[in-house]
Amino acid sequence: MLFDEEMMLKALEQAEKAFELGECPVGAVITDKNGEIIAEGYNRRETDNSPTAHAEIIAIESAAKKLGSWRLSECTLYVTLEPCPMCAGAIINSRIKRVVYGAFDEKGGACSSVINLFELPFNHSPMVRSRILEKECSEILTKFFQALRK
Repeated sequence: MLFDEEMMLKALEQAEKAFELGECPVGAVITDKNGEIIAEGYNRRETDNSPTAHAEIIAIESAAKKLGSWRLSECTLYVTLEPCPMCAGAIINSRIKRVVYGAFDEKGGACSSVINLFELPFNHSPMVRSRILEKECSEILTKFFQALRK
């Protein structure tokens, strides 16, 4: 298995934690320049009653604390769902080098689906890779929303 797929499996483990809490199952992990996981996160909006408690934000804040710097310029973010505008903004502001995501978010994605904020002339633009374990990342979301409708 390739490294990106391995890390996406780790992000899916985080998404499972969100699912178990009744949260929208999105998970994220951040690796450092050596490929070591330095931070993890999963959606906690309902649990924390916070509109900003997205998997990416939680992981970015954790990584910054671990590294002792807001600059994550040698890091890669792996996330199961395409980042929203808020998370894309945090990615830009934290200078994350690379973003790898699984499923597209046709209603709220800010990396290609609705808009691509990384193509705009901000002071930073990460490299992006999508569709990594897309089927698995989509399936957990489908399972969650089907259960929610019942």
